[in-house]
Amino acid sequence: LNSDDPAYFGGYLNANIRAVQAAFGFDAATWYRLARNSFEASFATDEEKAGWIARLDAYFAGAGMITDSRP
Repeated sequence: LNSDDPAYFGGYLNANIRAVQAAFGFDAATWYRLARNSFEASFATDEEKAGWIARLDAYFAGAGMITDSRP
């Protein structure tokens, strides 16, 4: 998911996420996997990826949403 030129098209990321959730009803494991994939596929360094994934893990754990789908 992304927001391609939100000022021009009006597609802000939070609105896109809400629309996807309304259409598909993703569970926490799916949202986690989408977020993790975005970091893993990025051009960030391995160190940066590890840091962002650690933050993602902390967020999902803190919200009680870590699932068995996590690697």
